Amino acid sequence: MSGALSRLQELQAQDRPTHGGRTLAYVFDSGLEEVDRLAAEAVAMYAGTNGLDPSAFPSMLIMENELVGFACDLVEAPPTAVGTVTSGGTESIMLAVQGARDARPHIRKPTMVLPATAHASFLKAAAYFGVEPVLVPVDQEFRAEVGAMAHAMSADTVLAVASAPSYAHGVVDPIAWLGAAALAKGVPLHVDACIGGWILAYAERIGRVKPAWNFSVPGVTSISVDLHKYGYTPKGASILLHRTPADRKPTYFASAAWPGYTMVNTTMQSTKPGGPLAGAWLTVQSIGHEGYLDLARSCLGAVDLIVAGVDKIEGVDLAVRPDSSLVALVADDTCDVFTIADEMAERGWYVQPQMTWHGHPPTLHLSVSAATLPLVDECLEALGESVAAAQEVGPVEVDRNILKILRSLRPEKLTDADFDALLQAAGLAGDTGVATLPKRMAQINVLLNASGPALREALLVAYLDRLFRPVRV
Repeated sequence: MSGALSRLQELQAQDRPTHGGRTLAYVFDSGLEEVDRLAAEAVAMYAGTNGLDPSAFPSMLIMENELVGFACDLVEAPPTAVGTVTSGGTESIMLAVQGARDARPHIRKPTMVLPATAHASFLKAAAYFGVEPVLVPVDQEFRAEVGAMAHAMSADTVLAVASAPSYAHGVVDPIAWLGAAALAKGVPLHVDACIGGWILAYAERIGRVKPAWNFSVPGVTSISVDLHKYGYTPKGASILLHRTPADRKPTYFASAAWPGYTMVNTTMQSTKPGGPLAGAWLTVQSIGHEGYLDLARSCLGAVDLIVAGVDKIEGVDLAVRPDSSLVALVADDTCDVFTIADEMAERGWYVQPQMTWHGHPPTLHLSVSAATLPLVDECLEALGESVAAAQEVGPVEVDRNILKILRSLRPEKLTDADFDALLQAAGLAGDTGVATLPKRMAQINVLLNASGPALREALLVAYLDRLFRPVRV
């Protein structure tokens, strides 16, 4: 067994660090090493437990109710509010959509109205649950257009959506106005606060002006807020809150139509792992309100310093001034964000490139954590050096032969042979013809950026299909 553990450690050494404040996407670091250690112990303690049946593991019921209660206080929930701990933001969002659909079974062709900047999880939910997404354009600051959203709501609309903030650009939609519009139309409004809710809740308490976004807004009927983002808990924990038990009830599933135990599920999962729940509970209990206030100060203080520092770096600028902890940058025509991202990685920083969207240029996305504050000067120095390096080589261009192949492809007709040819041309097939992970991503990201959304989706699905293949020893 020690050999397997050694190999596990070797494998993990290939990954981006989850602590240290330098990975500015996918992970969120409080910098509280002792809390992280205790949370890991809690995950291990509950690794074998199953929340499927509260009578078998009543401690999980207690922890879930206490976590939901803590979250209710953060989002100004009324006394009637209830909630459910889920495996992550996507599951919270999917349950919100499924519940809204099933609460209105008389609507034969349900629709969902959402700003075009809403998280892709809503489109996933729409595809899974047969709810037609009605995407509404946003303004120049990437915020939802209230009039357009209201106009799009119809008798078939089962849910409207707002972001607090939107992931791509880090801005909060005008939720007070959207709540009023949804209320007037008789449409439930879900606020996706998965990434921002836990920190927005403390922003006003530390003296920062925050836009209205929570249950204090009439018309808001449900909110999703992740624990494993700015709650800084181990991965696998989010909360979906509803204004009333009646709003939540359609998300539950029960079946006695088989000879086994009567299945009753509060989430999309049946087996509900105890580890993430215990890790989340211990983290929240350990940090508490005062601790989260300090973490919010650190995180938002880091954002302020990064925003100020970006102004001094020629070649990049803010896509929009952030409302919370997410920063999006654009590059001028002397360089591209894809090369900047690679150069940042060379300097020990992971940042996330985002593609061209609706005529807007690609952006560089930073999810800032509390642990980044002591490293802001290093981050800005690395960014300045990365921009200079990207300017030296100039913007990456797609090879003409690859571009010719791209223009010949149709997403709905993409074949294995087409994809093999593209892999070979892009140098991603490796010596054995099997798909590989490149060390630098700029060439690949430029190729994907040139593909357009539909073809990009098809290419990435085909690529992942090639990456995830069994290894037989």
